[in-house]
Parts: sequence; structure tokens; C-alpha cells
Amino acid sequence: MDFFINNWILILAAFVSGGMLVWPLVTRGVAGSTVSPSQAVLLINREKGVVIDVSEPAEFAQGHIKDAKHIPFGQLESSTQLPSNKALPLIVVCPTGARAVRAAATLRKAGYQNTHVLAGGMAGWREANLPVEKSS
Repeated sequence: MDFFINNWILILAAFVSGGMLVWPLVTRGVAGSTVSPSQAVLLINREKGVVIDVSEPAEFAQGHIKDAKHIPFGQLESSTQLPSNKALPLIVVCPTGARAVRAAATLRKAGYQNTHVLAGGMAGWREANLPVEKSS
């Protein structure tokens, strides 16, 4: 017992550092995987990844990734546009990435475990100078 009393600072430091090591593992399970625009391109080209854009129609019309499936966030759970193969990688995107995190969680609950959020959303895609299509 004296050991714990005399070394409480070291014990506290050990718990804090252990918590800091475990935290990324805990948050990854909740928020899911985040991919950079270049990683998203690799998923699309090498693993036949499907881009799911959960933007509102006006946002989607301003610019989206080529061949992205447009499913507004509010219609995601009832959509018939989602791929039937739940093993395909899904890259979820919105203008900033915030809505995409919630959409990815919804998709994981529906059984799509290989779901990724595009880091930075469409803003990150544009910053990486990747092509953007506009709807008329």
C-alpha cells in the first residue's frame, strides 16, 4: 500500500498514457475509417469503391465526384441505390465531411462494414485538385 501512496504520480501518468494509446482505437470504432482523397482514388480504382454523396441536391449540383451515387442524408436508410454487395468499399462524402460521418455510421448499422469517410469532404477533394463534375 505504501508503494501506491508514494508513487501515485507515476501510477496516474501510466493510466493517462495508456488511455491516450487506447483512445484512437475507441474513436475509430465510432467514427469509422477516414480516407484522404488519394486513398479514396485508390479504393475507387483498385477495389471498385463506390462513392456515396449524402449532400443536399443543391450542394450536389454545385460539384460532386464523377460517378458518385447521390443519396441525400435524409433518404439514406430507405434508398434502393445502395450496392447490394455489402463488402464493396463505400466512400461517403458531403461538402465538409461532418454529415458523412453520421451517414457512415448509418451505413455500418445497415451492414456495410467497409465504409470510409472522405477526409475534408468535397472541400478536401477540391484542395487535392481532383476532378469535380457539376450537374446542370
